[in-house]
Amino acid sequence: MKLSADLKALQKRIGHEFSRPELLVRAVTHSSMSSPTRDDNQRLEFLGDRVLGLVMAEALLAQDRKATEGQLAPRYNALVRKEACADVAKEIALGDALKLGRSEMMSGGRRKLALLGDAMEALIAAVYLDAGFEPAKQMVVRLWGDRVNRVEDDARDPKTSLQEWAQARGLKPPTYEIVSRSGPDHAPVFQIAARLDNGRTAEATDTSKRKAEQAAAKALLGQLQS
Repeated sequence: MKLSADLKALQKRIGHEFSRPELLVRAVTHSSMSSPTRDDNQRLEFLGDRVLGLVMAEALLAQDRKATEGQLAPRYNALVRKEACADVAKEIALGDALKLGRSEMMSGGRRKLALLGDAMEALIAAVYLDAGFEPAKQMVVRLWGDRVNRVEDDARDPKTSLQEWAQARGLKPPTYEIVSRSGPDHAPVFQIAARLDNGRTAEATDTSKRKAEQAAAKALLGQLQS
């Protein structure tokens, strides 16, 4: 199979040349482009998530040999969650190589966090199936770079931490409200307010509703802990 120019360029960016290029094509094919003769990347995404998990678990154990399971778990979650995968995908311009259906392309699919995160996991699986665990591991370690060393000791999701703070004080779980939504449909901007029933609130803005909620929760935690 002959690869297109954009997929050849992607191979160089990830440092792996496929002996089975059809795996790379499948990894970048979104379900909106699937057909009876064209597989999408969903099954690869499932496998890639597990390969990434093993690589990150090994890396964290090697990075801090004295850390407890309770310390390692939130760091692990921070490194494998969809936002981390999407950030790496952006760094290697994975969105430029995605094969999307017309509707997904028109709605800005090349920049969507969930879609990029899924494709990154699929790409990891494609390398694993093409060459085995060690090359896949080397690619992940290279692309994730210093993230393992920089991951926060308490890397829990801010929304989870805020909910635990509220429950420990007998408060209801925090709520999240869309204050405003601006920008075109393919590149929306959300302003989210995180609120507690004691009257405390904080707001944050992001192009992803989920990330805006997390940022608002983090901002509110900062207020409460200061």
